[in-house]
Amino acid sequence: MSNIKMNKEEKEILEAFELDKLKRVKGVEKEKIRYQQYARQTLRKSRNINIRLSERDLQKIRALAAEKGLPYQTFISSLLHQASGRKVKETAF
Repeated sequence: MSNIKMNKEEKEILEAFELDKLKRVKGVEKEKIRYQQYARQTLRKSRNINIRLSERDLQKIRALAAEKGLPYQTFISSLLHQASGRKVKETAF
């Protein structure tokens, strides 16, 4: 740990930990579960975005979505999801 630079407060916490002077806060398990739930909910939330497309591109996207039987916004979301996972194949539709 000698390579880690710590401020005064961090050094005091480390020293208290090493001397076994730290005490568990009441209800820590309950709080830990609460913050885990916050994290899960944050990751599940959808976000709205606005993008500008040419009318021609939008018409093409809507036609492709219709061929697949999907609403065009769902189709766009699916494409973005694939791209975010780097699973998009570079092929022409």
